[in-house]
Amino acid sequence: MRKKKNGLIFYEKKQVVSRSLVLEILSWVFYTVIAIVSAALVVSAFGYRILMTGASMMPEIRNGQYVLVNRAVYHLTSPKRGDMVVFYPNGNRNAPLSIKRVVGLPGETIRIEDGRVMIDDRPESDVNHRYDRIQDPGIAAGGITLGSKEYFVLGDRRNTSEDSRSAGIGPVHVDAIIGKAWFVYGGHP
Repeated sequence: MRKKKNGLIFYEKKQVVSRSLVLEILSWVFYTVIAIVSAALVVSAFGYRILMTGASMMPEIRNGQYVLVNRAVYHLTSPKRGDMVVFYPNGNRNAPLSIKRVVGLPGETIRIEDGRVMIDDRPESDVNHRYDRIQDPGIAAGGITLGSKEYFVLGDRRNTSEDSRSAGIGPVHVDAIIGKAWFVYGGHP
């Protein structure tokens, strides 16, 4: 230390950037980039949300509730009977999205007879007590044979639902399905 007129001057040791500090900074940058990419993938796969309008899927989904859509699941597998699918009615991408339950699978013949859904001439299994008898069979009265990429969908409140029985919707082609409804929140209790 040496004395200066106006005070003391200390010799400062220059700090050198160490290799471990550089590695730590690089690891923080790497993990931050991984987190951002992962979040973007999750949002693109599951980040689609729609507002349910109408009462056709009550009591599971009520009017005014939001539904998160899993858009990735049907890239890995096909819709299954009982899945609630989100789709463009009649394949019209300008129409509002619709949510209905898959009842008929590709290649099956669906007919509505005496208020019951018949799948390949057999009654729909295990749902006869869950749903009301269908009053209007619509275009399914004479039977509809689904194509290799078509699904027959119905609302849970079958007598108040516009679904595959309606000429305006009909069988839903796999290309019109954007995903599976997987989480419901908000809206009225």
